[in-house]
Amino acid sequence: MTKRPSIDPILPNSLSRRQFLGATAAAGFAMTASGLIVPNSAMAAETPKKGGNLKLGIKGGAATDVLDPAAAAGTVSFLCNHLWGDKIVESDPETGAPLPGLAESWESSADASVWTFKIRKDVAFHDGSKMTVADLVATLKRHTDEKSKSGALGLLRSIKTVEDKAGDLVITLSEGNADLPLLLTDYHLMVQPNGGYDDPNAAIGTGAFTLKSYEPGIRATFEKNKNDWRDDRGHVDSVEVIVMNDNTARIAALSSRQVHFINFVEPKTIKLLERAPHVDILQTHAKGFYSFQMFCDTAPFDNNDLRLAMKYAIDRQEILDRIVGGYGSLGNDYPVNSTYQMAPDDIEQRMYDPEKAAFHYKKSGHDGPVLLRTSDAAFPGAVDAAVLYQEHAKKAGINIEVKREPADGYWSNVWNVKPFSATYWGGRPTQDLRYATSYLSSADWNDSRFKRDDFDKLLLEARAELDNDKRKALYRQMAVMVRDEGGSIIPVFNDFLNASAKSMKGFVHDIGNDLSNGQIASRVWLDA
Repeated sequence: MTKRPSIDPILPNSLSRRQFLGATAAAGFAMTASGLIVPNSAMAAETPKKGGNLKLGIKGGAATDVLDPAAAAGTVSFLCNHLWGDKIVESDPETGAPLPGLAESWESSADASVWTFKIRKDVAFHDGSKMTVADLVATLKRHTDEKSKSGALGLLRSIKTVEDKAGDLVITLSEGNADLPLLLTDYHLMVQPNGGYDDPNAAIGTGAFTLKSYEPGIRATFEKNKNDWRDDRGHVDSVEVIVMNDNTARIAALSSRQVHFINFVEPKTIKLLERAPHVDILQTHAKGFYSFQMFCDTAPFDNNDLRLAMKYAIDRQEILDRIVGGYGSLGNDYPVNSTYQMAPDDIEQRMYDPEKAAFHYKKSGHDGPVLLRTSDAAFPGAVDAAVLYQEHAKKAGINIEVKREPADGYWSNVWNVKPFSATYWGGRPTQDLRYATSYLSSADWNDSRFKRDDFDKLLLEARAELDNDKRKALYRQMAVMVRDEGGSIIPVFNDFLNASAKSMKGFVHDIGNDLSNGQIASRVWLDA
């Protein structure tokens, strides 16, 4: 959403290096020559070829873009950050579990309120200076400073202190949080010399590429970092990021071999692109979802029978097939799917059932039309989805009045303002963040007005729970509560759809985020 302020590998002190490597191998991980733990699936089946200039045609750039990771917003900034920077912790492309980054291991106190990170030695910044723990301390302090207006500030508000203790990074929280390593995977948190205080826009980091030129809203070019501390990435000699916000222009550029990769491929254009013999379609399972949100505290939606009627009255499969083109998965009225760790896997899928919808509608006592506001700004096909929903509901005797709102001002005048509207939510690194962002009673973006003290208590309990089985059980309770009593109608989760030239090899489908979680340029290579 452009207008919105856009399991843990805890190593006990007694775990030896040999035991740790044995455990990671059993879990499906391998260690590269540089000492980085990566999933076996990410190890290339063929040897990457070196060299070449990788060209990426990317939607999501603007003249207002900056290189300061704290202020980064939009897809191009997200991508550029990952070209020049590294984070303290990385995430597994398949499971989302935290993996070593600039921190090689970590452990927590029993209550998950104090975390100690072992930081890699002999890592150099692009300017030749040695990275130290002090740089990591400064980085986190800058992003926890209200003055920085960092996009990661909200994630880090529970941090009380950040310290260098005997060469370790020690973070103390105001409350226990078992997800802290995953919070440190946020793309704003690129480690910079002195935390970026001196020049946050310098794009000096420890990443696979160094910045060569930057024209906001137009293009950015990078060269391979010859002193990269990792030996399993940065296969191409250079990268060119070309801003292409026009959908037709991106397709034309890939079709004519002007670029190797494009993002944001619309489902309706897939068949056209598939005709090109040199093009591959890249579909990645993702965490974002299309939704219709009802205010639980506003009539007529303050009646749970009416909310249940509206949930049974939508044909999710038809929304998936006709609106998303089949490139996604069914939603179940809670904001978590299988891409999240410890996601519930035994909750019955809610399906289209006009009889149940009619039963709950009659029981609610409501009579008359139900006003649903939608807009092209909400998500691709949102107006068509609302009209389809209107047709589905008629079979249950429910009259949905669809009102199409202008795209301009939708996120400020309709979303989170009107009691029933179409919306889109992107994913979050953890279930805790997903629920805390829009289901916690005090959340600013609680766009279903779901406010339950018992739910809030479960959320805080799960946040500090280090036993994954207990934590998963708590998350299941929360999902059932939101599904059966909340105001979210979530018909589908949408996949990321991109396309590439067949000559681009090694693309890793990463559930973390689009563009191989921002790391496409450092992971792929060119075969021609």
